[in-house]
Amino acid sequence: MNILVVNLILFTPEKGVIPRMGSIKDTMIHSLCSGLVKIGNKVTLAASEEYRPSSNEDYDFDLKFFKSKYPSLFKPSLIPYPAGLREFLLKHGKNYDLIISSEVFSMATLIVSRVCPEKLIVWQEMSMHQRKFFKLPSKFWHNFILKSFMNKIKLIVPRSDYAKEFIKKYSVAVSEDIVEHGIDIDKFRLSDGKKRQFISSSQLIYRKNIEGIILKFKQFHDISKYADVKLLIAGRGEMESKLKSMVGDMNLSEYVDFLGFIPQKDLNVYIRESMGFLVNTRQDLNIVSIPESIVSGTPVVTNSVPSSINYIRDNKLGIVKDDWGADELVAIVDNNEVYVQACKKYRNELTNIGVAQKFMHIWSKIN
Repeated sequence: MNILVVNLILFTPEKGVIPRMGSIKDTMIHSLCSGLVKIGNKVTLAASEEYRPSSNEDYDFDLKFFKSKYPSLFKPSLIPYPAGLREFLLKHGKNYDLIISSEVFSMATLIVSRVCPEKLIVWQEMSMHQRKFFKLPSKFWHNFILKSFMNKIKLIVPRSDYAKEFIKKYSVAVSEDIVEHGIDIDKFRLSDGKKRQFISSSQLIYRKNIEGIILKFKQFHDISKYADVKLLIAGRGEMESKLKSMVGDMNLSEYVDFLGFIPQKDLNVYIRESMGFLVNTRQDLNIVSIPESIVSGTPVVTNSVPSSINYIRDNKLGIVKDDWGADELVAIVDNNEVYVQACKKYRNELTNIGVAQKFMHIWSKIN
């Protein structure tokens, strides 16, 4: 099949600032496109020009970038308006068998739904209204734009149970099948060798609540039986200095290592050697690091904020508990092999090839 994947925002902006990246090979959407290619499809990825990588790497799929129109109104960091996408679809849309577009609340998805609705699957991540301007733009979009101008969409495929519950309030064209983020198993490999360490990987910003993880780790560290276990913190961000000072003040410098930003292949080494991956976020949807960890055979300890908690809980891939603490870390260490085996068993459900096959199965059922 010839597939067009439309995903305008390739990286997560922070406070409206789009990061300048050299490659898109560490992104979620690269994993999807690569998975679709690996099962025999020809793929083109359409994205916003503002997210074009700075290096000229080779990819196993085509790339098409569209500059954002009216950036003061349609901010490229939030809801870009892709100039030329409509004209591109009018000219080339007939060449594609399937179009996968990210999010209902998207100018790109609106454009595709007006030109090629019969070929369109919308991959829905949002499970709540965006908070900008008191949620009014999102509520207007879902209650009016979606129902009046996007009502010919072939199907909306949610990425989580939360996303399905949310979008079903506004559309009847919602799949019962859920397709999560897929992980490239060429980068995230398994390892049977575990070190006495935990890992956290994210931006070092307030929303990720890394300081909360450090406090919980201190409670765990104070139990003499586990005093040798280390905590690795991967990532960079505005709170890095504050977090390092916090670790020093708590006399944990010997047991907490800050790794900085690490490419996916290198990060996988640390993840697959760890006994658990720790999440304590204040606000997030799908955290890609969670399936990356499970695919690596490493269980997850998380609060109930991420939308992936149901499959973690249902398949015993770790522990889901609000205000988790030392007891949960003890349980992961003492029962590590049980959790690791559960992750290995579930692994194929989260690979990019498995996700690509799910899309093909869903498409075949509705055609």
